[in-house]
Amino acid sequence: MTENLTKGMIQVYTGNGKGKTTAALGLALRAVGHGRKVIVIQFLKGKELSGERVSAKLLAPLMTIIPMGRHGFVNLVDPDPEDKELARKALGYAKELIKKNACDILILDEVNVAVAYNLIPVQDLLEVLDSKPEPMELILTGRNALPKILEKADLVTEMKNLKHYYDKGVPDRISSER
Repeated sequence: MTENLTKGMIQVYTGNGKGKTTAALGLALRAVGHGRKVIVIQFLKGKELSGERVSAKLLAPLMTIIPMGRHGFVNLVDPDPEDKELARKALGYAKELIKKNACDILILDEVNVAVAYNLIPVQDLLEVLDSKPEPMELILTGRNALPKILEKADLVTEMKNLKHYYDKGVPDRISSER
């Protein structure tokens, strides 16, 4: 691992607008350019083809993206027990990476959604935040970040949807949403 950051921050990207994961990945791209090691754990996302996973393979070993959900959408109103188990495993893996101080930047993509819909307890995520090594940057993405998470964060950015082409019936597009 390269020279450590002096003090890693906890950043949260939340809100109903587009761009939360994109903002986190932009930060990751910048960090890789400075020789930093970045690991992204994707909660609720399966192994479907995505542009960011293809890009991460090109940036390996400095950037790794690990999807830990299953294929398809999670029913957030009545989650399948498998989705809860996968979310718990993803958080457990994050704990292992933190304990090993395995990277400079750890991104927990969609973890806010997993917590907001009780796939994992908020207290478990708070413990992860408290266990972060001083120099590690920790980034949490996803809608509906809970107030307890926002209180712990050093930076909170809310993405607000003012206008979106989805509203006009335009489906998700390769290279923009996938």
